Amino acid sequence: MSVSLLPGLKRLRAYQPAWLRGDVLAGVTVAAYLVPQCMAYGELAGVAPIAGLWAILPPMLLYALIGSSPQLSVGPESTTAVMTAAAIAPIAAGDPLAYASFASLLALLVGLVCVLGGWARLGFLADLLSKPILVGYMAGVAVIMISGQIGKISGLELEAKSLAGELLELAGRSSEIHPPTLLLAIGVLVFLMLIQRRFPSAPGPLLAVLLAVAAVWLFHLDQAGVAVIGAIPAGLPSFALPFTELSHLAPPGGLALDKIRYLLTAAVGIALVGYSDNVLTARAFAARGGYRIDANQELLALGAVNLGNGLMQGFPVSSSGSRTAISAALGSRSQLFSLVAFVVVLVVLLFLRPLLALFPQAALGSIVIYAALRLIDIGELKRMRHFKRSEFHLALITCAGVLFTDILMGVGLAVALSVIDLFARLVRPHDAVLGQVPQLGGLHDVDDWEGASTIPGLVLYRYDAPLCFANAEDFRRRALAAVAAEPTPVRWFVLNAEAIVEIDITAADVLQDVQRELTANGIVFAMARTKQDLYQQLSRTGFVDRVGPERFYPTLPEAIAAFRGEGGSVLGDGGSVLGDGGQWQ
Repeated sequence: MSVSLLPGLKRLRAYQPAWLRGDVLAGVTVAAYLVPQCMAYGELAGVAPIAGLWAILPPMLLYALIGSSPQLSVGPESTTAVMTAAAIAPIAAGDPLAYASFASLLALLVGLVCVLGGWARLGFLADLLSKPILVGYMAGVAVIMISGQIGKISGLELEAKSLAGELLELAGRSSEIHPPTLLLAIGVLVFLMLIQRRFPSAPGPLLAVLLAVAAVWLFHLDQAGVAVIGAIPAGLPSFALPFTELSHLAPPGGLALDKIRYLLTAAVGIALVGYSDNVLTARAFAARGGYRIDANQELLALGAVNLGNGLMQGFPVSSSGSRTAISAALGSRSQLFSLVAFVVVLVVLLFLRPLLALFPQAALGSIVIYAALRLIDIGELKRMRHFKRSEFHLALITCAGVLFTDILMGVGLAVALSVIDLFARLVRPHDAVLGQVPQLGGLHDVDDWEGASTIPGLVLYRYDAPLCFANAEDFRRRALAAVAAEPTPVRWFVLNAEAIVEIDITAADVLQDVQRELTANGIVFAMARTKQDLYQQLSRTGFVDRVGPERFYPTLPEAIAAFRGEGGSVLGDGGSVLGDGGQWQ
């Protein structure tokens, strides 16, 4: 599908009045949910909490116009926030102004990467991250998120950077823990979990914010040492080029090229993970809602919202599965719900800043921990362990890679493991020797059925993958092994090519070698169920002329009939390769 500039605008023009109630209700509820959530994600990204609210404004407007999903909620979320912090902390040197400017510059670079990807139609790249990889990756990110909040909920300034180090330091300094801060954090976290369990559609984070602010105000907890957000700057984010903000920090020759290169590398990783999360969430809700999304359009939309944030003092963003789920549950039918949420956030920023100023830092930490715990999908890990141990192990390895390297290296590891897993399936695919099963029609893999047997003198061999340089030698070895394993002398070898959709020149040469070796041993080589594209490729290599066009059979029954017609063995007693109703299997 081709990308379009404003598909969302076209949908809004076709808006149906019956959708209004659901969209307004969803918009107000999502806004109530995202205000504390995005403030927490701003803190998680390393910028001021208010920047989390600033970073929701451009995405809600731009995605409503450019995105292809009518239900997706785009804006600050946990994964890109923690990746932003991991990328910027080493180069910001503790300067808050530099940190905020680098965050905006990183968003700008993420946006450029995504826009270029959408223009080049690279939407398929999201498929590089398999489900085990994503589950393991998100679990690792969740642990890092929790680790980053230990200091906030305990009231300590921890020096350790790793989860193990922070826990050890916390144990060693247990006498310094600030009890009111810890009790408040535990109370907020327990409240969020109870609300989620009993009232899943309720705006739990908003209620937690109100209760936490009320507790600070009633009991004067800010005077008792509980850290609060404090004064929030008035107004809204303004247009600013990150390069301009960073100019006073740059060396005489301009912003260091090595930092730009470093941030660009980080931007590619954030774009890949953010886009994967974006498109997978959009696809999941599209399947439930009975509509389709455009993967390349989503890449373009994600680029646009990050460009918007880069120019409006924001940081990299993606989509939020939790906010999308809330909007869908309340009946959203279009991106009007995002526009409603946009208006509500504006009201909060303009008129409710004093209320937010009393919001305790410990409560922000609890909201982040609550979000992180929901990223650890224990049920999915159990399902993968039951389904296939190799996929479960892949998830665990990815999780460990994220935890024991830095998070950006974890992105590279996740992609590398996905490619290796895919490559392993291609290099060593399933294969089968087909034969008869007593009292069962058709031809079947003889290894799958007790009592199955091949047709004497005939090997019907199926290789379940396209043939290419990576698996050509594997094909040769296994095909010749299938011939050697036959108890009776083989007269014909028929390659069932139904799964071989294409071939490269390396594999074509190997296929010719196999045909030559079999022919030298007095075995007829033939192919069945060869697709036209594959036949044309083999014809261009001269293979069809070498084998003979008459040895290419449209179906397996025709190949068997040709084998029998040239003096091959007949079928076993009463045997038939006919399925029910006389149809070949």
